[in-house]
Amino acid sequence: MVFEKFLNKANTPDPDYLVGLDIGTEYVKALIAHVEGDQIEIKGVGRARQELGDMHQGAIADIAGVVRNCEAALSEAEEQAGLQAKRCVIGIAGELVKGVTNTIRYRRPQPDRPLDEAEMEFIIEKVQDRAAAKAQKQIALETGNDDVEVKLVNSALVSIHIDGYKISNPIGFQGKDVAVQIYTAFAPMVHIGALERVADELALELIAVAAEPFAVSRSVLGTDTNSSFTAILADVGGGTTDIAVVNDGGVEGTKMFGIGGRSFTNTIASELTIGYEDAEKLKVNIDNEQVKESVKKDVEKAVDKTLEVWLAGVELALGEFDSVDHLPPRILLCGGGASLKKLVQALEKREWYKDLPFTKRPTVTHIKPKDVVGITDSSGKASDHTFITAMGLLRVGYDTMIGTTDADSIKEKLNRMLRI
Repeated sequence: MVFEKFLNKANTPDPDYLVGLDIGTEYVKALIAHVEGDQIEIKGVGRARQELGDMHQGAIADIAGVVRNCEAALSEAEEQAGLQAKRCVIGIAGELVKGVTNTIRYRRPQPDRPLDEAEMEFIIEKVQDRAAAKAQKQIALETGNDDVEVKLVNSALVSIHIDGYKISNPIGFQGKDVAVQIYTAFAPMVHIGALERVADELALELIAVAAEPFAVSRSVLGTDTNSSFTAILADVGGGTTDIAVVNDGGVEGTKMFGIGGRSFTNTIASELTIGYEDAEKLKVNIDNEQVKESVKKDVEKAVDKTLEVWLAGVELALGEFDSVDHLPPRILLCGGGASLKKLVQALEKREWYKDLPFTKRPTVTHIKPKDVVGITDSSGKASDHTFITAMGLLRVGYDTMIGTTDADSIKEKLNRMLRI
């Protein structure tokens, strides 16, 4: 599909520009950014609303509808930026996207021989094979389809231990037992195929697909390979809530469950016997003085009903991080669903966290665009927490684009081995 109004433009797509396309259940968001050195500058921002039937719990349900919405969002971003960009990163979400951190222990046949990159590559391959088999089994179990095909979406190095000692650069070390922790995210081929088709229809070059909670973690981690950043990241979208646990700069894992902003709207519509659009308006304006007090009470009651279920989903998702001794006592929120004040208050004040391994009640704040490392916004349009995922996609795109230099740390070099 071609953007006709740009056909007569003299400028051709610039290789230093990148598109981050966040295809959410409620909105498509498109960011066009210029990449120079390790700095990413947003030049254009576009947003388009999705129809109710376009997406289902974070996954594409109607390719043609999604393409139309992406085209509208891209067109707006291109107009602001004054150019087209072809290289694109698209986010993937949904309950069938599996992101886990696996540890593999490798007993070296020659412990006296110094470790080299070829041996590390061999160890990493083993971890990824094991993770793929686990993801395949889990998705097959959930879908009831033993033949479901899965594909690696993202990988990142978490830690390396040699004979029990944590090592930042394993090359040249001797030792018998090597334990490597790697985060891997897998998704069903059918989902990835739909994203590839969307990119194709939009005449975009798809350079990476990213699990959205992984993209959010990349947005706050930036390029610092020695980061000690520790937090729980929660992206509350229209159809899903995506959670990532980051510990000392490493992604411990990601979980997703199918309750987001639309679930709240649907409950309001059902409880008040009104249409979806009217219910959405009431949800968005719940704190507005113009809403009648009696209606407000009914809306709050409906929101509370869904909040109970949503909090149980958060508790369940975090309970699955059984390899973590203590969960980080800090929750950072992004996504349109996180705009709901009652949701933030429920996380802050209710006792949902009591049975989880927190050392104290977690603090709750929104991730702001200024918290995103190495990305600036000259357009002034990526203004709040709803654009964080799209900004994270730009970071994943940057990771994919850059080449290896001699100055890179071994963690960066190994992370490049992991990229696909």
